[in-house]
Amino acid sequence: MSEIKNLKPESIWRNFYNLTQVPRPSGHLEQVKAFLLNFAKEVGVEAFIDEGNNVVMRKAASPGMENRKTVTLQAHMDMVPQKSPDSTHNFETDPIETWIDNEWVRAKNTTLGADNGIGVAAIMAVMEDKSLKHGPVEGLITADEETGMYGANDLPTNELQGDILLNLDSETWGCFVVGSAGGVDVTATRDYKEALVDKARVALKITIKGLKGGHSGLEIHEGRANANKLMGRVVTKLIAECEAELATWHGGNMRNAIPYKAETIITLPASNEAKACAIINEMKTLFETEYRFVEDKVELFAEKAPLPEKQMDAADRETVMKALFGCHNGVLRMIPAIPTVVETSSNLAIIEIENGKVKFLILARSSSESMKEYICDTLKGTLTLGGFDVKLSADYPGWDPNTDSEILNLLQRLHKQLFNEDAIVKVDHAGLECSIILNKYPHMDVVSLGPTIRSPHSTSERCLHETVAPFWDLLKKVLKEVPQK
Repeated sequence: MSEIKNLKPESIWRNFYNLTQVPRPSGHLEQVKAFLLNFAKEVGVEAFIDEGNNVVMRKAASPGMENRKTVTLQAHMDMVPQKSPDSTHNFETDPIETWIDNEWVRAKNTTLGADNGIGVAAIMAVMEDKSLKHGPVEGLITADEETGMYGANDLPTNELQGDILLNLDSETWGCFVVGSAGGVDVTATRDYKEALVDKARVALKITIKGLKGGHSGLEIHEGRANANKLMGRVVTKLIAECEAELATWHGGNMRNAIPYKAETIITLPASNEAKACAIINEMKTLFETEYRFVEDKVELFAEKAPLPEKQMDAADRETVMKALFGCHNGVLRMIPAIPTVVETSSNLAIIEIENGKVKFLILARSSSESMKEYICDTLKGTLTLGGFDVKLSADYPGWDPNTDSEILNLLQRLHKQLFNEDAIVKVDHAGLECSIILNKYPHMDVVSLGPTIRSPHSTSERCLHETVAPFWDLLKKVLKEVPQK
């Protein structure tokens, strides 16, 4: 599985391969932090872990270039741990198995971790290359970006030395990102009464899986199916037509990923089991029709399950299901001035129902602070009516574009010079750490760039390997031509 080491440029793909051998799911970063510190020691650059659990590396300027502005190269070390239902992969212990699928690099039944491992590998390549010409350069490799941007939020305000921040977490080659959406986690919890289950009833485990899932910022506009929302429709129909009751619900597993799988256990009279299975088959056909241009593998089925002792009280169940239907999911509004770009959205990422407790976790995003507040108020209004306690957390602001950026102008000129075509300048709906870092270091001139990655946060994640070489060429060129202080 080491064949990706043979791809060009060798320095980035070798370092990325080495990263894939080190477990680094969000929340479990001790191994990758040790790996990065050891790497820095081996290549002879300064490195340390700061108060936010970020790894910082520093490399002195090439001789004669000490008067150039300092560049901070930034990426995040953690990856989203998603795997296929039949995978036995353990993200805390197992390496990622990579393979080359024609023009794409993929992983075997898991996320690839190119988001943002390619950015980390590029920083490593800069740090180890003795032939590069550059001014002072530092690498900021942040912790737990995917679960709440904790490393960036805890970044000390007196640590970075950079005048320029190049974020390496964008995912379309030939595009320079100069703005991004802010976001906030909306966590809704409530208790429910449990009722004893009549022993004459039977239990079914209902599963929805096989959906594309994906990044809840970059791919929210594609109209992909949300497993929690589809499951809500199935359960509601079974309640109405088969006297079903809800015992448990487990849907989604990452705040920033569109949920591709959900499982529930329902109980119902034994006489209605055949009817329920027929309805489930009908709903599968319906979903396949509704999403035929978006989803290519909708799986919906029922299996016999052990009869639980308790289920949700009917009155609480009715209220919770109404709240689920009332929660906005998907795009709320496009940017009026740029109608091709999403401004505001929400993703009903996780639902957990069991043992008298309900939890909804929603990630709301917007490039407008007022609209971010509005979508949060919309969600809070619906959920509080359903008896939920709603908390907002991990709030981060949007990144306002600076079209007069000196480093943007340099990148555009060099892109044209190297590749004989104009780069695209855009604003992303995905959240980037740039906004948080800018709040702490407002003097920084910031642009985000990277090679092409598709379907991050899903098992379909892939990197277009032919875009890594031009990305590396541009990065080397801009480091060489960074303006003087």
